[in-house]
Amino acid sequence: MAKLYDIEVKTSGGTGQSLRDYEGKVILVVNTASKCGFTPQFKELQELHEKFKDQGLVVLGFPCDQFANQEFEHLDETLQFCQVNYGVTFPMFAKVDVKGEQASPLFKLLTEEKKGLLGSEVKWNFTKFLINRQGEVVDRYAPQTAPSKIAKDIEKLL
Repeated sequence: MAKLYDIEVKTSGGTGQSLRDYEGKVILVVNTASKCGFTPQFKELQELHEKFKDQGLVVLGFPCDQFANQEFEHLDETLQFCQVNYGVTFPMFAKVDVKGEQASPLFKLLTEEKKGLLGSEVKWNFTKFLINRQGEVVDRYAPQTAPSKIAKDIEKLL
């Protein structure tokens, strides 16, 4: 299986970006959705980003439409929604699949490294994965875990 920094993801602009660009950072990866009951978590994700970005945290958002079609069809709608409603400035990427045969290599790695309560598969929007500065997945958080509750774990890694 690939290592985290060997994976390339697609930016919101459609170009490839290596996760090596985030080497040495603490990373919080989140599969997001704009029309989900957990969507207000964008506010706390943005707060984490602002509070810890200068210490080395990066929040990476990956929109996903696999759970009850809770994401806009067009990525530009997603990006505008996140900016206008929650002031999101952390990186948001192209829509991905987080489970199944077409799951992105990133989410395949994350779910293999940190299994959830019901196994490895991502079960819903706003599952969160915390990665240390060495590129190791150190924790996985359920969708209902408020991002503010992750702050202490992030601080330990910074």
